[in-house]
Amino acid sequence: MNKGRKISSGKYHLNRKKKLFERQGQERPVILGEHKSKTMRTRGGNIKSLMLKANIVNIASRGKTQKAEIKNVLETPQNKFFARQNRIMKGAIIDTSLGKARITNRPSQEGCVNAVLIKEQ
Repeated sequence: MNKGRKISSGKYHLNRKKKLFERQGQERPVILGEHKSKTMRTRGGNIKSLMLKANIVNIASRGKTQKAEIKNVLETPQNKFFARQNRIMKGAIIDTSLGKARITNRPSQEGCVNAVLIKEQ
């Protein structure tokens, strides 16, 4: 069977292209480094703060929030190779000055890094 062909050997054609709002946005990975961010205009004239590099995290533990320095990215649930590239993303386990922490937000979308401390066993 020939892919993209009808039984009568005619071609299947797309009935329309994707519209601008349906297209996927550009991937902006947040990596470990000196803080760097920029703002972007979004649909409706709103403004989104994009983070490109980060080295400080807001850590919540026992009802208090503290700032800590990110030392290294230990593991990422999406792909083990992202940890080797020191990519900071939701669910990643990072090593900080206060101990191990898990990132709870999406830094590339929100412009800051939030995490919770992981209890050591």
